[in-house]
Amino acid sequence: MTTEKLDKSLQTELAALAAEGRAKAPERIITEYIPPANDSGPRYRLAGSSREYIRLNSNSYLSLSTHPALVQAADKATREFGVGPGAVRFIDGTFSYHAALEKRIAEFVGMPCAKIFNSAYTANCGLALSISSPKTHWIGDQLNHNSIIRAMRISNIPSANKGIFKHNDMEDLKRCLDEVPPHIERVVVIFDGIFSMRGDFAPIDAILKVCKPYDDKFKDGVITVVDDSHGIGAYGATGRGTSEHTGVRPDVIVGTFGKAFGVNGGFIAASDTIIEAVRQKADTYIYTNPLSVADCAAALAAIDICDSDQGLDLLDHLGTITTVFRNGLRNMALESIDGPHPVVPLMVRDTARTHDLVNFLYENGVLVVGLTFPVVPKGDETIRFQINACHTHADIDYVLGLIKVFVNKVVPQVPQNVRVTRFSSAGAWA
Repeated sequence: MTTEKLDKSLQTELAALAAEGRAKAPERIITEYIPPANDSGPRYRLAGSSREYIRLNSNSYLSLSTHPALVQAADKATREFGVGPGAVRFIDGTFSYHAALEKRIAEFVGMPCAKIFNSAYTANCGLALSISSPKTHWIGDQLNHNSIIRAMRISNIPSANKGIFKHNDMEDLKRCLDEVPPHIERVVVIFDGIFSMRGDFAPIDAILKVCKPYDDKFKDGVITVVDDSHGIGAYGATGRGTSEHTGVRPDVIVGTFGKAFGVNGGFIAASDTIIEAVRQKADTYIYTNPLSVADCAAALAAIDICDSDQGLDLLDHLGTITTVFRNGLRNMALESIDGPHPVVPLMVRDTARTHDLVNFLYENGVLVVGLTFPVVPKGDETIRFQINACHTHADIDYVLGLIKVFVNKVVPQVPQNVRVTRFSSAGAWA
């Protein structure tokens, strides 16, 4: 027995992915972290290169992963209990740090109870397994994260019990609610808080307003769920994310410790009863080891920082330099999507030029993510910039300067009244 025949079939499938433009590039390996110095933020070295890079593709919005308080907390917990739990949660794999983190994150997001997971991805899947029934109907935003889409698929409900509404379109959400079959007893409306490739946010206040008249129509009501993984810690007056920004809170909040908090893991925060159902029914919680105590201790330290004057200062700086970057793009007449979040998309709307700009930035020491056809539709090609609190004004000026050089370089000199290839405020290379 060998895998020779399977290997051959998989090679054909992988070649097809490459031909379609959907294959992932080889993974770059970070080999060195260089701390901030003078007026520059941290830099990174990659395997095979001596260049120092600025990361504008990191989810670590508050730049806490190297914070001494987190490192010390993780070290202390590891010395107390070791590097791994040795069992799943219900077989004595629950340590004091797990319980403390669940209590702390519930308090932080303003919910009665919480349960932590290895990731927000497994949290979304666990939630779906826990609250779905044959008479449950799921409704989601069309731009929801893959983890939500996967959760809806594994929720063991018929395809007829699912609806998708146009992105942030309240009239279309109403249409989906109107089309729920009459036998349904429970409706779940689920959406991202921050849409990670765009930086725009779900209008939770408007969503709740649309859902409220339908709540009495169903035996178990309409349950609203936000995955605010990119929001919590990264914006809102005190870093509470999209709920704080919109002034309302949905029924369930899913989040992560792996972005603004700079650690690992995810969580579900909701009522005591929902969380107990998760504990009893979520396969992705029950049958896997939990986070290490080091992760939990570091996450606790991160939340404490976020909830302090130091955290507010980081959030203020993050907001300031995000505004500087957004204004810099605007001053060059480049198109983005407005919003307060540090995810800043540059709408290039051309596959070749997106690749060219990503490579140009890479060659000059800047790491960013480019999204091109067929990953996104033709005309929606985008470069995602992610601003972090560790970035300095000098860093942002440097990156804006590179973009300006690139734009000026690729715009040809042509006679007046002839259409030129350039970024327009209308949003296209026109």
